[in-house]
Amino acid sequence: GVIEWILGKKDAMWIGFITRSVLENSTSYEEAKNILTKTKILAPAYFILGGNKTGEGCVITRDRKQSLDVYELNTKQDRWYVVQTNYDRWKSPFFLDDRRTPAKMCLNQTTQENISFATMYDVLSTKPVLNKLTVFTTLMDVTKGQYETYLRDCPDPCIGW
Repeated sequence: GVIEWILGKKDAMWIGFITRSVLENSTSYEEAKNILTKTKILAPAYFILGGNKTGEGCVITRDRKQSLDVYELNTKQDRWYVVQTNYDRWKSPFFLDDRRTPAKMCLNQTTQENISFATMYDVLSTKPVLNKLTVFTTLMDVTKGQYETYLRDCPDPCIGW
């Protein structure tokens, strides 16, 4: 990726540049999803994308050259949320770092009808979803043009990863 780019093969984009380009230029959820799914990038990444219409939301799992998975909201299958931690969704997380299961449990207990910035903040503040390596939490609502970012601290007892 990066070494190839330094050596002159510049057919892939830096994560920050593709993200900025999508934010500045994409005019629809589908266009943004298409760009993030198909453009070559310099490093593996997870792109979490939300649109402004019901059902528009996905996690795009990428390697440098292609999309490995696009996991979308699906109300017909009662999938009203998607959760992404630092592990591919089709693989079991490292046993000492399972944040996916607690996040899903919290979301299922909260229910879709009760989702708000406050309840999402609570989900993201649940240990071990929140841990010593959590730097910040950002909540966004594209339909309202609202976002909030918080610097985080995980009071002891709190795991270190």
